[in-house]
Amino acid sequence: MKVVLRGSSVWGPGLSGWLQAAPVLRGDVGWASSPVLPPPPGCLPPNERRRCGPVTRLALALAEDACARSGLAPAALRSVFASSNGDGGVVDDILGAVTTPGGEVSPTRFHNSVHNATAGYWTIGQGTIAPAAALGCFDWSFGQGLLKAMAECVVEDAPVLFVAYDLPIPGPIGTVRITQEAFGCALLLDPATTTNGLAILDTAYCPTAVAEDDIPLEALDRLAMGNPAARSIPLLREIARGGTGKPLQMVCQPGIMHIKVTPCP
Repeated sequence: MKVVLRGSSVWGPGLSGWLQAAPVLRGDVGWASSPVLPPPPGCLPPNERRRCGPVTRLALALAEDACARSGLAPAALRSVFASSNGDGGVVDDILGAVTTPGGEVSPTRFHNSVHNATAGYWTIGQGTIAPAAALGCFDWSFGQGLLKAMAECVVEDAPVLFVAYDLPIPGPIGTVRITQEAFGCALLLDPATTTNGLAILDTAYCPTAVAEDDIPLEALDRLAMGNPAARSIPLLREIARGGTGKPLQMVCQPGIMHIKVTPCP
């Protein structure tokens, strides 16, 4: 499968949007961890903006940034949202409420606990009826989500917005499902390979192969090992460097993807 990357975004410790993050990913600027503070989602009306939590705010900031860099209208885009943990903070609140005498779960909390809540906020904010999928695939959520987005882009012959994101989970669940730091990225994929963009992504998927992700030993790699969405870092690094054509290996479980990043003609 071959697609053009029209726009991208990344937010994580020391990474604040694509313009700031790209030179860090290339190695031109040293990486230093700092709090993850994405801007509030501009697409949501005030009421929805107050209701949504930090997970949704991160995902929507990523989506808006990638769309703005692509020049494509967000309302016309198919979308795929992938998260290993979903909104763990909301789930922790709900579990605390139901295990407390007299505890009550608010309708807003329940609404935000479902895995596709972020995709729902995106479609509300953009006023779109384009298909929006929400995936959760444990540690392989980025790889499976990217595979889904690329396949949909090619099969449907339409641009697809892909967003992957995860935050640490508070409370008891967070002691057994450990996620270090907040991290997310967005890639806007276009099937028109003659279109200008950041790079061309050429992907082959082998459903029966077993292997480990290609994660080089660089400063940012501790993020890749501590957050499922941050397993995107080797690919983001290759994109930021303009594409060397060196194949990357990404585990999807089941199977692996081989991704080659090359410059647009």
